[in-house]
Amino acid sequence: MVGRSNTLNAVAADGDTWRLDDFVRAQTSLSDNTLQAYRSDVRLFAEWTERLQVTGPAEVTRTMVRRYIASLSTREFARRSIARKAASLRRYFAWATAEGLATTDPTIGVHASAGNGRLPRVLADREIEHLLDTAPADEPEWRRRRDDAVLEVLYAAGVRVSELCSLDLRQLHVDEAFVTVWGKGSKERRVPLGVPAQDALRAWLAIRHEAAPDEVGDAVFVNERGKRLTPRDVRRILDRRSLSPTHPHALRHTFATHLLDGGADLRAVQELLGHADVATTQRYTHVSRERLRAAYLESHPRA
Repeated sequence: MVGRSNTLNAVAADGDTWRLDDFVRAQTSLSDNTLQAYRSDVRLFAEWTERLQVTGPAEVTRTMVRRYIASLSTREFARRSIARKAASLRRYFAWATAEGLATTDPTIGVHASAGNGRLPRVLADREIEHLLDTAPADEPEWRRRRDDAVLEVLYAAGVRVSELCSLDLRQLHVDEAFVTVWGKGSKERRVPLGVPAQDALRAWLAIRHEAAPDEVGDAVFVNERGKRLTPRDVRRILDRRSLSPTHPHALRHTFATHLLDGGADLRAVQELLGHADVATTQRYTHVSRERLRAAYLESHPRA
């Protein structure tokens, strides 16, 4: 039995019977992180089915999938995590049936609710002002200018932290007031820059050569070690500047919500954020409505 289990482990790991490599390659326009999540989720399911003597997708039934989803709950996975794993299996079996690896899709009719989830946190005006306008005392000039530019671009363009860290000089069009971003699935989009972001970038680029060695190449932003800025470095910038603990993604949330508060079209915000599905952008309309309701309750004498 041990030998059989080891064999099945090898099959699942190598993607031989389940063909995980082929599945991942077939998923176009998705980020590396999403592809890794798909692979991990399907691999976990394949390993779980070993106990049921299942050797491939053709033997999986709807009952098995439901039992697996239920087992995740007993193992105290978060509801969002369970919903994501269920979504990964739906994606996989849709591909597997199209490829002829399974005759029917066992995930049809199987659902795992992610719950309502938390609405994105939007920074208050005073938090934004403190982030953008307040630098620690005795901070080196090069770091102050870099941090100013990083924070202005995050807020003005609503880019993901990974997108900001991967920016190269050729993607900046400061005089034309836009930046070209390569988002998830290697999709290119053009995002406008406001005047404060343009000014901050010009100030940083004027002294960038003092902090960026030749070997760092065309990276727009570098860290104290002279290497390309990382998401962890960005988090440190927020830690130095924030009034309270703040995740860099909060600037992206704030960017989107402020646009909708100002009357921007939902589809335009979707394009600026680089969302493939407008449903992802719609959660910001909920945030915007909640903000308007709060303002009403606080301000109207008959609220």
